[in-house]
Amino acid sequence: MPFIKKSYFCGTILKTYDMAKKNAQQPDNLQELESALTKTERFIEENQKPITFAVIAVVVIVIAFLGITRFYLQPRQDEALSQMFMAENYFERDSFNLAINGDGNYLGFLDIIDDYGMTKAANLSKYYTGISYLHLGEYEEAIDYLDNFNTKDLLLGPITEGAIGDANLELGELETALKHYRKAYEMNENELTSPIYMMKAAKVLESLENLEDALALYQEIKDKFPETNEGQEADKYISRLQVKLG
Repeated sequence: MPFIKKSYFCGTILKTYDMAKKNAQQPDNLQELESALTKTERFIEENQKPITFAVIAVVVIVIAFLGITRFYLQPRQDEALSQMFMAENYFERDSFNLAINGDGNYLGFLDIIDDYGMTKAANLSKYYTGISYLHLGEYEEAIDYLDNFNTKDLLLGPITEGAIGDANLELGELETALKHYRKAYEMNENELTSPIYMMKAAKVLESLENLEDALALYQEIKDKFPETNEGQEADKYISRLQVKLG
């Protein structure tokens, strides 16, 4: 019993000590908080003008951006779209020269790029111009315009990279063509574009005498996209390479 009482007494002392310690810490915490608030207030007071100017600048930038977008860029975008319909028409009819340069009555894609530079229509015109030059056999021009076309579209992105690969292939730049074909089929794996550019990449690998990698890529086409034309054609390329590799 004396032992129990002694333990209970010691426990009570410890609890009392802990409470006293916590109570002593509270004023310290309050003092630290007050000190921090005082420093913040002093900083704001000392830098009131720069802070005010900075806030005003941000507000002005936001208002200017919204104003430019709504009252300048959007009307120009609408106008550009209405102007480029004939160029798109020529493009669809494979009249690539007229699509690029216009017909004297209607603007071509180059006119849209020059006259409506900051619009989405001008950006899209770079794609059309690049593809048109590719069809016309002007491969360096095609690369220039396709390189400057920006898109997040899940199909246009791979098609653009693949077209740059085609242009480089025509120029004899096999390694560069391979790089773009790889980028084209890796950036958005799908049945529409991936097997096409995988097949092109595999053929370039063959041309570079990289037969084992080519074989692996043909096999991947067959495994991943068996229902596509490329997937169904893969077997003959696989068989040919297996014979070459012994």
